[in-house]
Amino acid sequence: METAMTLPREISRAETGDRLFVVGGKLVWLGLLVVAVLLPLLAIFWRGFSSEAGQGGGLLAARELLTSANFHWLLGNSLKVSLSVAAIVVPLAYLFAYALQRTLIPGKVIWRGVSLLPLMAPSMLPGIALVYLFGNQGLLRGLLSDNIYGFWGIVLGEMIYTFPHALMILLSALSLADARLFDAASSMGASPARAFRSITWPATRQAVFAAFCLVFTLSITDFGVPVVVGGDYQVLALEAYKAVVGQQQFGRGALIGMVLLLPALFSFGVDAWLRRRHGDAMSGRAQVFQPPPSRSRDGCYLAIVLLICAALLLVFGMAVYSSLVKFWPYNLSLSLNHYQFEDTAGGGWLAYRNSLTMALCTALIGSVLIFTGAYLMEKTKGQQSLNLALRLLSFVPMAVPGLVLGLGYVFFFNLGGNPLHVFYGSMALLVVCTIAHYLTTAQMTATTALRQLDVEFEAAALSLKAPLYRHYLKVTVPICLPALLDILRYLFVSAMTTVSAAIFLYSPDTILAAVAVLNMDDAGNVGGAAAMSTLILFTSGSVSLLLAWASRGALRRSQAWRQTAPGQ
Repeated sequence: METAMTLPREISRAETGDRLFVVGGKLVWLGLLVVAVLLPLLAIFWRGFSSEAGQGGGLLAARELLTSANFHWLLGNSLKVSLSVAAIVVPLAYLFAYALQRTLIPGKVIWRGVSLLPLMAPSMLPGIALVYLFGNQGLLRGLLSDNIYGFWGIVLGEMIYTFPHALMILLSALSLADARLFDAASSMGASPARAFRSITWPATRQAVFAAFCLVFTLSITDFGVPVVVGGDYQVLALEAYKAVVGQQQFGRGALIGMVLLLPALFSFGVDAWLRRRHGDAMSGRAQVFQPPPSRSRDGCYLAIVLLICAALLLVFGMAVYSSLVKFWPYNLSLSLNHYQFEDTAGGGWLAYRNSLTMALCTALIGSVLIFTGAYLMEKTKGQQSLNLALRLLSFVPMAVPGLVLGLGYVFFFNLGGNPLHVFYGSMALLVVCTIAHYLTTAQMTATTALRQLDVEFEAAALSLKAPLYRHYLKVTVPICLPALLDILRYLFVSAMTTVSAAIFLYSPDTILAAVAVLNMDDAGNVGGAAAMSTLILFTSGSVSLLLAWASRGALRRSQAWRQTAPGQ
């Protein structure tokens, strides 16, 4: 009798715990998204359109800005740069991705690793390397009829910065191929060119457009490259940065931020529309495509890959070399003087330690929050309206450039009457902003992994009366550990290299390494900026390799169920 009365009590306690875990977790995640994403964006619009004294000046100020000749000049420059970068980068990235996925060239792992180098360094590093290569005293200055400062300097720097972003999208698209379609085309006598036009291009054109939109948005909202090699060629992102940081014109910065938000929102909207029309890329019966041998094809694509990798290695090799040169170009002996950051302005080793701290906190806290939030949305039933709100807020950061998000944090958290004002300038706020900035990509990674799990896992847990949180920790997390480690690595590297959002939020005690690069370059200490950029590059790469090595044992244990049983 006592046992019969104890069982319902235990069941009730488990149900209460599950409800607290699911509903409470969703409400907490919703509150965090509202504070970290929604309210800062609303603050931009309030600041830009407010007619109160000291604010944006209202519609009159917006009309004056939008109709001014200087704004038209800045907008024209930004559009010209961004369209040029996208028009060059996307075809090159497509050829590179095609070579890795659809040919038999040797050394694919090496070439892919080289192509991802720009992801591990701040956007200023390509600009700094270009100064040493093609600047007034550059190593290859004689190859140019004019100096690097201006339009082509920005275009070249942005090309290097955005190339791996476009490449990752196109690699994913080209990895999906049904061998049956190519076999059918071959049996009907279609040439490789005809098969490409009829099969490959229709399946990947939506990804090409997505890559074009991403490159365009990254280029038009980045100010790291223009501030280094822009010279007199000004762009909107740089104007927003100068308006807030240099001139304290917060209203003007808010208005320009809203303008920079428009192309990102347009690209995001059109891309989402195309995704709905595109449908599924492969059926469940698809067969893996294996490219046939072709020496001429592989030779051509290997030459393209080698040229692109050589250009990337030249740029990043030059950045590392310049950080070791004693006094360019008069004393080319090697020295570690530029790494003695205590003797230079810009933040020094404090900035590097702060970046490590922020990257670790962002990776650890962000991974737990994002993966748990994705699990609650994908694997629990009920609260449909709450799930919809969470999904919408989770996708907003994808359409918001980091520069605009950083401005929103300034306008929201710097309000005197806001009780959250105490966090302004703190490391905690930098961590929150960085997690919000890179939220969408990390959540999409988690969602993709979670959707591969059968719903019977949760059903079995419920039938056994096991608490859902225990099933989450004991079953879901180990199975999805590879995706969780990818999120951890992505957040760490992104936090180490970010500058666009954090540039407005740091204090003297919380200055970051990427911001120190910008400050040292502004002060004319280009060697010190190259040294700090190199340090960020090697830290990001080393931690990524260390995480991959250290996680092999954990992955082997957690993924043992994927192995084929003996005798099968």
